[in-house]
Amino acid sequence: MESLSHYFYDYFISLDFSETTATYLNMGVMLVILAIIILISDVITKKILISAFERFAHKSKTNFDDLLISHKAPRNLAHLVPFLITLNLFPVVFIDFPNFEAPVEALIKVYGVLLFIWILRSVLKTLEAYFKTLPRLKDKPIDSYIQVVMLFVWGIGLILCFVILTNISIISFLTGLGAASAVLLLIFKDTILGFVASIQVAVNDTIRIGDWVTIEKFGADGTVIEINLNTVQVQNFDNTITNIPTSALISESFKNWRGMSNSGGRRIKRSVIIKVSSVKYLDSQSIEDLKKIQLITTYLNTRQKDIDQYNNAHNIDKSLLINGRNLTNLGVFRKYIQTYIENHSAINKDMMIMTRQLEATPHGIPLEIYAFSSDKRWENYEYIISDIFDHMLAAVPYFGLEVFEVINGNLNLSKN
Repeated sequence: MESLSHYFYDYFISLDFSETTATYLNMGVMLVILAIIILISDVITKKILISAFERFAHKSKTNFDDLLISHKAPRNLAHLVPFLITLNLFPVVFIDFPNFEAPVEALIKVYGVLLFIWILRSVLKTLEAYFKTLPRLKDKPIDSYIQVVMLFVWGIGLILCFVILTNISIISFLTGLGAASAVLLLIFKDTILGFVASIQVAVNDTIRIGDWVTIEKFGADGTVIEINLNTVQVQNFDNTITNIPTSALISESFKNWRGMSNSGGRRIKRSVIIKVSSVKYLDSQSIEDLKKIQLITTYLNTRQKDIDQYNNAHNIDKSLLINGRNLTNLGVFRKYIQTYIENHSAINKDMMIMTRQLEATPHGIPLEIYAFSSDKRWENYEYIISDIFDHMLAAVPYFGLEVFEVINGNLNLSKN
């Protein structure tokens, strides 16, 4: 090896160059040759590895190897051969310059550490992309998991680089690191909080990619598209993107609509305010007129029969409607809406269906529909609600009722 390292030195000496000049020229030529060897080995290794991976990927059924190629894992792996060649041959180049050998060796080892990190990064990115293609993992925060691993890898890598460059022991370095932990905690506070939050979010299954969430403090209302170590990205329904600190998911309240999405329906809870003075008892003629409404014909026949039997049995004086038992236009209208909702094709019949009267307000009596639409998609959900309340508002006058509304800034109770 020594004779090889001085081959050009002897040649330059034979040409009557001084020893110093011959030494420097020898190192320069050896350095050029080493660079050529590194370049050629890198090109050849890349071609062999990439070609082998491509042939294997073409034959295999899984797309993991395709993802390895797309994330340049074979290309990065090929750099190991030139690195090993350099590590073994650089002492030959600097054999006459022992003072250069130690710092150059340190730099080459640092490059080796960074190269290893880069190869591992390619593999982790491949795993991230591959896991995202698996149906059972599509809603998991894969990005956060990979970022946590990469954080540890970079941390260990930087420690090794520092140890190599300073030539101190790892134990001494870690001892000094413990003393500086307070400063490090302050510098990496957000990262540490995000890391802890990511673990809690994953373990408790608080939020998943694809969930519809509402976080009022940050003005977010939309679908979670990405969960990272430090941020959660929410694509709002107006297509804007809101970035939320991951730590906020464990310190702030938010609404996750996943329960609604996984259930059999989306809740409808809306009311119409009825004018109190329009509520009245129904006389016989009014009841007969309402029997023409097919949805409540059977109900009115059965209900009126029971009421008449009760009033007759108790000799009720019906010269005044208030005496005895009676039907009211609001009660019949409430029954009509209940029956209409129960027969509506877009309502989930297996979930609660209720039409109820809420506590009276200064504006009137709220009549609320409480039910669940079968279709949970926002656009269709809004269409179903509009369809139901269009019908409800149009039906109000048939029962002699009036709806509260504000006209010209004044509170007026006008007929609908």
